[in-house]
Amino acid sequence: MSQAQLTFFNSLTRALEPFSPADPDLVRVYSCGPTVYNFAHLGNLRAYVFTDTLRRALTWKGYQVRHVINITDVGHLTSDADAGEDKMELAAAGLGKDIWEVAAFYTAAFKQNLRDLNILDPSLWSVATDHIADMIAFAERIAPDHCYEIESGLYFDVTTVPNYGSLARTVSDEGESRIDPVTGKRNPADFAIWRKSPPGEKRQMEWDSPWGKGAPGWHLECSVMSLKYLGPEPFDIHTGGIDHREIHHPNEIAQNQAYCGCNDAQPGFTGANFWMHNNFLVDRAGKMSKSAGGFTTLQSLIQRGVPPLAYRLLCLSGHYRSELEFSPEAVVAALTRLKRLVLTVRKLPLADEPGIPAQAYLNRLDAALSDDLNTPQALVALDEMLADKRLSAIDRLATLDAFDATLGLNLLTLTREALRQPPADAALTPRAIEARLDERQQARAARDFARSDAIRDGLIADGVEVMDGDPLRWEWKVKLD
Repeated sequence: MSQAQLTFFNSLTRALEPFSPADPDLVRVYSCGPTVYNFAHLGNLRAYVFTDTLRRALTWKGYQVRHVINITDVGHLTSDADAGEDKMELAAAGLGKDIWEVAAFYTAAFKQNLRDLNILDPSLWSVATDHIADMIAFAERIAPDHCYEIESGLYFDVTTVPNYGSLARTVSDEGESRIDPVTGKRNPADFAIWRKSPPGEKRQMEWDSPWGKGAPGWHLECSVMSLKYLGPEPFDIHTGGIDHREIHHPNEIAQNQAYCGCNDAQPGFTGANFWMHNNFLVDRAGKMSKSAGGFTTLQSLIQRGVPPLAYRLLCLSGHYRSELEFSPEAVVAALTRLKRLVLTVRKLPLADEPGIPAQAYLNRLDAALSDDLNTPQALVALDEMLADKRLSAIDRLATLDAFDATLGLNLLTLTREALRQPPADAALTPRAIEARLDERQQARAARDFARSDAIRDGLIADGVEVMDGDPLRWEWKVKLD
């Protein structure tokens, strides 16, 4: 049984804190989900590798977990605050498609990304447009004391709640540089609860409300759905990318405070006891984002011959609170490391009798996970356990079962053949490659080395790496540059 005290970094306090759930038997977790107007980029997906690791660590510690991820299919503007066009409406117009079809397509693509990365499904997928009535009811409850109406919609007055912006630690105008001006707002940080449809304009997604026909603000959905499905408030953990720490999550907290009737006498209520944020995935030109134009998706890696679990391993190789550099070299290194792990495991002979997990390595795994999800240290322990000749092969496999359950790399079942991901532009089929290799073997047996070299060079030109002396015989060469 695990022994180390579980500690997490709480963005509310900017400190490591011991974790214990409000309910001793159940941990309630809410994760901000995607806005389904485009494919998720790899930086988006890092957030879900982090959240999945959190969930697996909590399960390892013996907790039941109720995990909710939302799907944002309305309300998110091109600015993270309250300016620009609705991302969903804009995407649908650009594609010339029905907005509901766009949402369904990119939702399915996102869920496939999670399956490819071996990320567990949440306990509940919560879709924003399924909760419009709930959002209107929530807004009606907080509006009298915390909101005001202007021409463009209903806005939240952030001066009506205690310590607004304390999560972001940016309560000055300078800290609100990402917030665009909206005519009629009382304060720069005030944000939309309900956005009215402009006169004479009909959106594909709009609903009647006490403030006119329109759509909810982006921030509203997460307060509504997290408190609905994870209450009674406060629940345990709210997760998201570090960019949410600056605007989206402070606005959620303000709404939560308004809903519970908090005041200066109880300023600590935020809706969740822990707010946890993963850092950016960065390329050499800066943080990865769709707004910069041109972004790298999981599918783009797959099309270049990189299996998705290599990206999962890349994410685990850095601490979730540290920036993680994305580069071709980093991806190839992660793939090489994954292949080495798989090869090591496949060399361990199986036995009929069950093995006995090595407690010393289980303790190291537990200590790493308990230390704010220190996955780099867990990977070091994994490497050393697999290399430890003092342990029998069957005991190493038994110990690996615990590492597999928490790190999610599927090392007990993954094969080298499964990691042989064909690039989209592959000129040969695996059968054709095997036939050429057989021909090359015959040429070498006949000492026709010129013919043998020509076949090898032809395979290399077609993106195939020939591996003499290896039972696998060949692999696709990954090309990311």
